[in-house]
Amino acid sequence: MSRSPAVPGGTLVRDSEGLAKAALPDRTVTAWLALARTDDLRVITSAATLVEVVHPQINRPALEGALPRLVVEPVTEPIGRHAAALLADAGLHGHKYAIDAMLSATALAAPGPATILTSAPEDVTMLCGGRATVIKI
Repeated sequence: MSRSPAVPGGTLVRDSEGLAKAALPDRTVTAWLALARTDDLRVITSAATLVEVVHPQINRPALEGALPRLVVEPVTEPIGRHAAALLADAGLHGHKYAIDAMLSATALAAPGPATILTSAPEDVTMLCGGRATVIKI
């Protein structure tokens, strides 16, 4: 039996919605995290995502409790340059896509294959150009 293309095999990447839903907890996100633990996968996010996830309705204690279970990757100059290139390649620009571009660059730099849990699958798919599996959550 072959593995579904939606099943991660290297790194599981969470966007702000993936972080927010882990703080709830959400059944779908919880199932992906259980799969990641079972398969001994890296679970990551971008440091830029931390800025996006914090809002007045977020349960900050639950979010803080979820953060130790993942690696927060820094936005380095190479990641920033790669994010800018992803935006240019997709014909996108501006702050509307900036955090998704940084998350996508982070995912593509991680040990692959990368699976990205996101609330913006169309944008992330355009940015990654088929180099990552993108799952809508």
